[in-house]
Amino acid sequence: MENRKKQIVLLMTDSTRQDMLGCYGNRDMGTPCLDAIAENGIRYDNAYSCQPVCGPARSAIFTGTYPHSNGSIANSVPLGDNVKTIGQRLSDHGFHTAYIGKYHLDGGDYFGLGRCPDGWDPAYWYDMKCYLEELSPEERRLSRKAETNRLGIEAEFTYGHRCASRAIRFLEEYGDGDFFLTVSFDEPHGPSLCPEPYASAFRDYEFPKLPNVWDTLEGKPEHQRIWAGRGRLADRDSLVIKAPDFLGCNSYIDSEISRIVDCIHKMAPDAMIIYTSDHGEGLGSHCLYGKGPVMYNEIARVPLLVSGPGVPKGVVDTQPVSHINLAPMILEYMGVPVPKLLEGGSLLPAVYAPGERINPYVVTEFTRYEIDHDGFGGLQMMRGIFDGRYKLVIHLLEDMDEFYDLDSDPYEMENRINDGSCYEEKKRLHGSLLAWMNQTRDPYRGYQWERRPWRKDAPQASWESTGYTRQRENEEYEPRQLDYRTGLPMKEAVRIK
Repeated sequence: MENRKKQIVLLMTDSTRQDMLGCYGNRDMGTPCLDAIAENGIRYDNAYSCQPVCGPARSAIFTGTYPHSNGSIANSVPLGDNVKTIGQRLSDHGFHTAYIGKYHLDGGDYFGLGRCPDGWDPAYWYDMKCYLEELSPEERRLSRKAETNRLGIEAEFTYGHRCASRAIRFLEEYGDGDFFLTVSFDEPHGPSLCPEPYASAFRDYEFPKLPNVWDTLEGKPEHQRIWAGRGRLADRDSLVIKAPDFLGCNSYIDSEISRIVDCIHKMAPDAMIIYTSDHGEGLGSHCLYGKGPVMYNEIARVPLLVSGPGVPKGVVDTQPVSHINLAPMILEYMGVPVPKLLEGGSLLPAVYAPGERINPYVVTEFTRYEIDHDGFGGLQMMRGIFDGRYKLVIHLLEDMDEFYDLDSDPYEMENRINDGSCYEEKKRLHGSLLAWMNQTRDPYRGYQWERRPWRKDAPQASWESTGYTRQRENEEYEPRQLDYRTGLPMKEAVRIK
């Protein structure tokens, strides 16, 4: 292992919930390549997105900091100017880094700005703006309509195929050296373009209904009922969940991933392969579709697979893990020091010793869906915490929070936030969540998060709150910040103001 090459390929899809992969239990899904990665490595059953919406989710993966720390709190909001990606950190240590695919972190619209950010190889940069610029105006219109699937398109027309081909070219050129390659597909996210036979494969398929399809959201936060709309009161027995383009594209993109994996095995057999998705998809669970401000498993939980040299095969790990654990894992694997600034622990020890607990809990946040959109609920201040059994979700702008015991209620049907019998567990998780908000310098932290309707022993509101100041430590790229009281470099980043 000491002489292995330092190579990682990170593969991502968009809007893939766990049961859209065969290895997570639904063998109808037609994902043989991803299933093989799971069989040859580790499948994480309790992996969570840091924010279940495209851009913020990616911000955590590629910076190792939460959206509230790196600035990308919503789609179309860029990373802060002084925020460094793992591409920048690795390239500064001499590694060849390439990013191919959807980025969503430059502050542009859905497609991006078409400009390669610092730290990545410009020769391989290929965001969705680059793809559109290869198309004629009419082809651009066709590329944005699911109906185009009925025209019998070729794979070569799709963004996913072009991303995969570019990744293969990178591996053929640089597979014998050290590198970090990201391939970030937009698929199966709508419009879900795919060629035959995938375009027709799920035409008559009914997606299995989980028990939480019957959740009417009574006793749940109001914003969930508003999100569900009138469909919440529809007859759930007669509901048929069909998504032929979405599920067809899900199977199609597995075939494009297979092209890359075949090339990895040929050109870079020492490479570690990581696969994940930015977030899940409601598909009718809890009467919800899409993604947004909830911590329900179908939306906030994500598939996460890891395989490669030295990784045990066929392992299922159920500990709570998070996208926040990926950046430190990648840096550690490549032999690069993990900076203080990163806000999660490395997953690598658990990769080589499955079952080793990395996190006492994982956290998912939400601020808003997109700065450009007035819809999708607008501002929704959510912070949620999960310890492997219990899940507490705080909704700052509402009087109703959520608490679930997933051992007895795996489909999150019964909100026990007002159940006194589990008060101590709620209190414990609430304290951990508040401490996390302080430790990560959450700009939205304050006494309001403490004083929840169910919290009987919340402290009195205080203008001073904790009284601490918490200065930023990014010592790899910035001089040490100055102490307000002395004007000299701070000695301690966290101290009483």
